[in-house]
Amino acid sequence: MPMKIYGEHRFPGRLFVVEGLDGSGKSTQLQLVKYWLEGEGYSAVESSWNSSKLVKETTKRAKDKQMFTPATFCMLHATDFADRIEREIIPPLQAGSIVVCDRYIYTAFARDCVRGCDPAWVRDLYKFAVKPTITFYFRVPLETAYKRIVGGRGQIKFYEAGMDMGFSPDIQESFKIFQGKIMDQYEKMVEESNFEVIDATLPVQVQQEQVRQAIRKKLEDAKKIRVRRWLQLSPAVRAYRD
Repeated sequence: MPMKIYGEHRFPGRLFVVEGLDGSGKSTQLQLVKYWLEGEGYSAVESSWNSSKLVKETTKRAKDKQMFTPATFCMLHATDFADRIEREIIPPLQAGSIVVCDRYIYTAFARDCVRGCDPAWVRDLYKFAVKPTITFYFRVPLETAYKRIVGGRGQIKFYEAGMDMGFSPDIQESFKIFQGKIMDQYEKMVEESNFEVIDATLPVQVQQEQVRQAIRKKLEDAKKIRVRRWLQLSPAVRAYRD
């Protein structure tokens, strides 16, 4: 059965996405947004990159044995995303919930293209994706991201550093080269994909307030649209007006 092509989404729910380099702080911001939304009384559902139970074990085994080629890496992540969009993203949007995603198709566009996959092919592979209400891009200097990763967990992962690409035998140097190339891809997508850019060097609270302001605007717009449609469709309102 072929995947449905969604494109511009007209579901009653809203989809907010965070993107950025490893070490940008985007995941922290996403969690703060989710807690805030729930505190405001909204139903908020989270979906994270590379988390589908369908392929999780396969991905882990392939990473542990360093078996991935750029194409298999790309296709396995696309499978993961396809499973999640059908199970975790579309149903809540249809039900009117808010979905928050830690990474989305733009991660694939950046990483897979750096790994040598054809950009048009990668975009075609993900054409079933729903367009986000807002995509927040947390822009951070490469050196800052590197220091956060090393300072936070002290270890850089093999694929995170792009060691499969042979940029450098030194994992720290490879990380900087690989992530730098990914940053270049993100910067190219800022206008193309209408990213909401957040300065990820600002204090956490300042970043969070900027994110919340943008989300509030979209939620207010959604309320206005629902009220307008109700006024247009409600027989009782039409009769009262007449």
